[in-house]
Amino acid sequence: MSATGRGGPAQFATADREIVISRVIDAPRELVFEAFTEVRHLSRWWGPEGFTTTTRSFEFRVGGEWNFVMHGPDGTDYTEWISWNEIAPPERIALLHGESRGDPNAFESVLTFEPDGAATRIEMRTVFPTKELRDEVVEKYHAIEGGQQTLSKLAAYVTEVARLGAED
Repeated sequence: MSATGRGGPAQFATADREIVISRVIDAPRELVFEAFTEVRHLSRWWGPEGFTTTTRSFEFRVGGEWNFVMHGPDGTDYTEWISWNEIAPPERIALLHGESRGDPNAFESVLTFEPDGAATRIEMRTVFPTKELRDEVVEKYHAIEGGQQTLSKLAAYVTEVARLGAED
């Protein structure tokens, strides 16, 4: 296969710099997508187990930014920044995530939302600037477990929202 083939070679080019996490969530795609678009939702589920989130500013649009602080269970605060690069409701969100604007270690994530019967399969594909940075966040910050916990919190939240909505 040539280096310009469809999708495959680019995938190989980033394989050593990426983390891919997916989960099927028992809620409609539109609701799962919406959980990423409104700060009232994000503050209820964003982050690994034991973390809470305080939003400083939030503008969900291409070029918009979300500035927030994640509060760790040990009392450590982590300043975070996200810029939205692509928004295709309810299918896809592409973003840049770092500690602040201009962070040289910022990483790109693409979230896809695919229908899976009445449920939604969400995939979070994150590509880091270097293999070393990817390895560091996996080892030092437990990024894979944290991502899985974050999607688990999202699943619990939107499943409850869907259940309550069905009762109305």
